[in-house]
Amino acid sequence: MRKRLTIAGLKKMKQEHKRISMLTAYDYPSAKLAEEAGIDLILVGDSLGNVVLGYDTTIPVTLEDMIYHTRAVARAAKDTFIVTDMPFMTYGIGRETTLRNAARLMQEGGAQALKLEGGKDIAAEVSALVRAGIPVMGHIGLTPQSVHQLSGYKIQKEAQKLIEDAKALEEAGAFAVVVELVTEPISAAITKELSIPVIGIGAGRECDGQVLVFHDILKYSSPYYDKKFVKTYADIGTTIRDAISSYVSDVKNETFPAEENVFGAVTSGTDTVGSLYGGSVSAADAADQSGTKKEEAATRDFVQNHS
Repeated sequence: MRKRLTIAGLKKMKQEHKRISMLTAYDYPSAKLAEEAGIDLILVGDSLGNVVLGYDTTIPVTLEDMIYHTRAVARAAKDTFIVTDMPFMTYGIGRETTLRNAARLMQEGGAQALKLEGGKDIAAEVSALVRAGIPVMGHIGLTPQSVHQLSGYKIQKEAQKLIEDAKALEEAGAFAVVVELVTEPISAAITKELSIPVIGIGAGRECDGQVLVFHDILKYSSPYYDKKFVKTYADIGTTIRDAISSYVSDVKNETFPAEENVFGAVTSGTDTVGSLYGGSVSAADAADQSGTKKEEAATRDFVQNHS
């Protein structure tokens, strides 16, 4: 079993020039798969508004949404460092309100850190959160919660402002900064300037790490739109659509359920179904399955040793 990364461990990765991998996850199965794949950090992004909840922007996402999805991710990825976004208008509206909302997200959600969008303008609140014992990851460049103020999702090119924002966040106590949709020379300068990790999304090759959206790298959407800064590793959307189409066909043609999918008058073995929905099983059933597998392995070993 691997050990969860720590903030000190992340800083050491930067010092040793070891790249940091980060991926979004919004529910139990996506977080479970990400952890099993060896991801360093999981981000429960407010991008769930776009890719899970069907909104055009992240602005409608609420604190309750983020708590709900973070809780599911935390149940799945018990050995992975989880960062959660503070959604629109839950911070930047006064120190006391920011602290109260952050406390709820940490306590009820179960993440290890929070991510806030903004630079010098939110540095005081980042400092207050850090002093209260809440680890903070910054986010500069394209800040999706400000999409209307930025007049759309545009590549950010104001080098001096971005560097100043990054330094302000580090001085406020942020342990890392996400840089989004920024030209490569600017992100390289920021990465060199800061002693804390800089994680890029659409920010080039010189960052200390990279973060992408779960649904983007898997083409898990319909329709899927190609993005220059994304590399896709599978086409899960097409696979899912084809699989569901086959299920519909089987039901219509009466080939499902088949003989092996029904319970007859007489059943063999236990009457208990170990896993009812998805991949989750009860602790007792998991122990039974583990014991059965051990017995089967012992039988195979005996046969091989005595044949």
